Amino acid sequence: MPTVAVLDMAGKEVEKMDLAEAVFGIEPNKTVMHDMVVNHLANLRQGTQSAKTRAEVSGGGRKPWRQKGTGHARQGSTRSPQWRHGGIVFAPKPRDYSYTLNKKVRRLAMKSALSSKVLDSAMIVLDSISLDAYKTKSVAAMLSAIGSDKKALIVLPNVDEKVIASSRNIPGVKTAVVNTLNVYDILDADKFIVVKDAVAQIEEVYA
Repeated sequence: MPTVAVLDMAGKEVEKMDLAEAVFGIEPNKTVMHDMVVNHLANLRQGTQSAKTRAEVSGGGRKPWRQKGTGHARQGSTRSPQWRHGGIVFAPKPRDYSYTLNKKVRRLAMKSALSSKVLDSAMIVLDSISLDAYKTKSVAAMLSAIGSDKKALIVLPNVDEKVIASSRNIPGVKTAVVNTLNVYDILDADKFIVVKDAVAQIEEVYA
């Protein structure tokens, strides 16, 4: 059973915490994590690209010259793809890139990502995060105290506007609530910072 130290906002160890083996102690499956990241990025795509085919470009109704006898190659329209201002061959059109993965794959990918952070000693558990005011300096000081100076993902048990707003201006720092957690953000962060109550919620969902 994996064990991590629980820190306070000053970076001091408060207690030790046992993590659920079924969630934080499995052998990470790189294949499903890759599948989940590709799926996440595909679902983010807007798919709004669009270009006109030769049928949609205005003009080109008249045959530029007669079929034979000019010495030129035969042409039927000035809006063919080889002409300037012509249409695009196989023009991209708006489309939906999103797709879904099986529930078992999604769950395994999440547990693999969580376990990989524990194996890499990149998971930090905090007893709580409480701010008296909207203060970016307070969050920056906390991150410095717990040794997180690069990309960080802060996971909260519920929406805390002070923490979310105070973290927003720090480069590389993201915040999430347990129900908005995703594999891509976990793997993308150098430090996975979770509030103690949020750990209990994650174990409740994925155990």
